[in-house]
Amino acid sequence: METLLERIQQGHFWDFPGGIHPPTRKELTSQHPIAEVPLPPVLYVPIKQHIGTIGQILVSKGEHVKKGQALTNGLNHLDVAVHAPTSGVVQEIKEHISAHPSALPELCICIQPDGLDEWREREPWADYLNYSKEQLLRRLQLNGVAGLGGAGFPTHIKSATNAEIEFLIINAVECEPYITADDLLMQEYPEAIIQGIEILQHMTGAKHVLIGIEDDKPLAVTAIKAAVGVERGFHVCELPTQYPSGGEKQLVQILTGREVPKGGIPADIGIVMQNVGTAYAVSRAIVADQPLIHRVVTMTGESIHQPKNVWALLGTPVSHLLDHVDFRPGLNQRLIMGGPMMGFTLPSPDVPITKISNCILAPSNQELPPESPEMPCIRCGECAIVCPATLLPQQLQWYAKAKDYEKLESYNLADCIECGACSYVCPSDIPLVQYYRVAKAEIKTQQQEKQKAEQAKLRFEARKARLERDKQERLEKQRKASEARQSTSEDSNKIEAAISRVKESATDKVAAAIARAKAKRQPTEDESPDNSEVIAAREARKQQARDYKESKQTGTEPESSPTDKKAAVAAAIARAKAKKAKLAEQSEATEQSKDNSSENASEQDDRKAKIAAAIARAKAKKAQQEDAESLGEENVEPKSNATDDKKAKVAAAIERAKTKKAAKEAEANAQGEAETQASDLSPEEERKAKIAAAVARAKAKKAQKDNDQGKN
Repeated sequence: METLLERIQQGHFWDFPGGIHPPTRKELTSQHPIAEVPLPPVLYVPIKQHIGTIGQILVSKGEHVKKGQALTNGLNHLDVAVHAPTSGVVQEIKEHISAHPSALPELCICIQPDGLDEWREREPWADYLNYSKEQLLRRLQLNGVAGLGGAGFPTHIKSATNAEIEFLIINAVECEPYITADDLLMQEYPEAIIQGIEILQHMTGAKHVLIGIEDDKPLAVTAIKAAVGVERGFHVCELPTQYPSGGEKQLVQILTGREVPKGGIPADIGIVMQNVGTAYAVSRAIVADQPLIHRVVTMTGESIHQPKNVWALLGTPVSHLLDHVDFRPGLNQRLIMGGPMMGFTLPSPDVPITKISNCILAPSNQELPPESPEMPCIRCGECAIVCPATLLPQQLQWYAKAKDYEKLESYNLADCIECGACSYVCPSDIPLVQYYRVAKAEIKTQQQEKQKAEQAKLRFEARKARLERDKQERLEKQRKASEARQSTSEDSNKIEAAISRVKESATDKVAAAIARAKAKRQPTEDESPDNSEVIAAREARKQQARDYKESKQTGTEPESSPTDKKAAVAAAIARAKAKKAKLAEQSEATEQSKDNSSENASEQDDRKAKIAAAIARAKAKKAQQEDAESLGEENVEPKSNATDDKKAKVAAAIERAKTKKAAKEAEANAQGEAETQASDLSPEEERKAKIAAAVARAKAKKAQKDNDQGKN
């Protein structure tokens, strides 16, 4: 059985449904080389010349740019950068009439050339095999390479397929009448085209390369076969001339016999297709680092007296190109961008050239008569016979006029390639393609609106869910805050109760201290000090002194007796005990006064206590001196009595020292306790404590005074 490659090598191809054979009229330009045209006064560079999104503008008004400098970036995957076609100054960034049947304005960067044509810095990649596939695809995107066959699909996206590719098809058919841009490009730049094909094969991993050329381009076929040679293994396929054999799905079916599934792409069946002009642009972008800034445009039609193909910078107004091909407009002259089958009438000659502009047709009225008035359909069925997509153009036209878009979708309007074959054969001159284009635009708008509505619904539901979530979070926060407040209130109650207990305890302690002070400073009659022994000893000394005085006057000295010695010792002991009791009493009074005093009165009370202690010591010394004088006057005591008296004095001194030490310790303890109690008291309790201390001091002074009077 004959294999696919064997069939291709033998020149046996398949056919596609429908098709027509209009006059080609390619001889007007196919015999002339590609010409250069001077720089235009202004270039209007649209920022979107491809299918996809637009990049961010990188230049501003008044900025000087160089040839090949990026005007927009290509950060997004669907972005394709645009570049300055020549060096010059950015005059404005504004909307300008677009190269579209609707003639709607689009954003353009207006550049005034400076005539220097100065390039930016370039980095050639002569050996592209040293770079990864990702690097090559990225370079294509940054250099603005898009499909030049009509759709303008980004080349880096089509070449980045992960599917297993069996065939890479290069579309060089150029089936539309009048157009010879690809024909002349193949004749003059076959080596660059083959180099671009090799790069595309390297990036896609295709096993075989098929180059499809119609047989009405013999010079192009010869040039490409010579450039391919034998060693590359590329297959140059000469196809019979038929319109629209250059359609993507139609060419796939002609060369391989395979059909692209409905709603699918050629990659689904292992095929990638690129235009021959795109292959040339790939070669220049990868090897020479030259962005896509110009293309070949066919200037033809009987109103152009020097028809030819020209290298046109992107953004060049059509009027500038017409000025250099001897354009002589006739009455009601029409300008068509594209061919007579798929092109559209330009609203103005100021429309700029873009990446997908391959032809400017200026026909005379005899060459291409104006459109006749539309007549009713006679149901001849010719439109269905020539449709290459096997659609029902008559039914589609009815539903398009009725704006029944659901029916249009069910009749596969999306499969229409807008080739114009149905309109070409219609005897009623019905512009069927125009109906389909309007219906497609309406359907696309409805789909976009539906998509926006769905997105809005999703955003609304997401917002509603977010608000509900926020509400629940607020309620949860309020609940937690309420629990925290309740817990804090309970803790506050516990703290207040503890403070109350502490205050009550402090009040009880102060009251107890005041009571103890009162009890100590107001002794009862039973608790009053017993000074009878001291008084008796003093009377005994006085009597001895009187007796000694009398004996001295009479000249006789009384004899000392053991009884007198014992009396002297007893008197000394009594004096020591009296001093000890007095010192203890003074120390106790000082302690009582400090226990009930505040911090502000403590220093004054200490001073008074010290004065009282000093007075007590002075009185004790005076009493001791009186005792010594009385003993000296008597002079009847033996030497042993003096020794005993000395011992008694030493013992008394020791007792006084111990008493002073105990008083100091008691004073320090009392002061610390007073400060502690004072710090725990409230202002009202502190005031009450001060009053009680003052009362206690007054009573202590009175008791001291009464005691001193009793001793005297």
